Amino acid sequence: MTKVKICGIRSVENALMVAHAGADLIGLNFYPETPRYVTPALAREIARRLRETLGESCPTLVGVFVNASADEVRDTVETVGLDFAQLSGDEPAETVNALRGIAFKAIRPADEAAALAEVESLRSAFPQGEDAPSILLDAYSRELYGGTGETASEGIALAVKSAAPRLMLAGGLNPQNVAERVRRIRPWGVDVASGVEAGTPGIKDAGKIRAFIEAVRTADA
Repeated sequence: MTKVKICGIRSVENALMVAHAGADLIGLNFYPETPRYVTPALAREIARRLRETLGESCPTLVGVFVNASADEVRDTVETVGLDFAQLSGDEPAETVNALRGIAFKAIRPADEAAALAEVESLRSAFPQGEDAPSILLDAYSRELYGGTGETASEGIALAVKSAAPRLMLAGGLNPQNVAERVRRIRPWGVDVASGVEAGTPGIKDAGKIRAFIEAVRTADA
């Protein structure tokens, strides 16, 4: 089944709702410039409550970082109790390699050639196992680190999928378009934030979450 990651959670209550709806991964954003930012203290409480309530059925917890140092990422992962880190900035391959085993890179390539070059430069740092993507593909932007609301190019997505064992697809997904994207690209997973919100960044809408997950499962069938 296609994995579903709901990103940008900002409260314990929202996290529990998302988990009960069937999310496979939950993203907590540690980039202060985003309206979905959470402090490590709040993130730690979210992680604690999720694991306390759900036990082994707790979704995989992913911290989203932008241009943080390897030491900062590692410290936050340990302090909060995260499973993985998503590096969504301009981190060099050296930083990703320093976090091998706990981090995966988000990329926003402008074309297929750039996408394949990035995948190859990051290959040695791909997380092993099936619990995390090898790489996350977001829509191209010269200025923003994700959250553009734009969809990633299908051609680029298929190129990345051909080169990486586990592609997570992000960028402009919502309950109305995700099924078609899953059918055409067949990614390992999909990532959504604003597409399942009720209007306030970080506050997920229960109806949209259910519709999004149902659309993905329908496409899997």
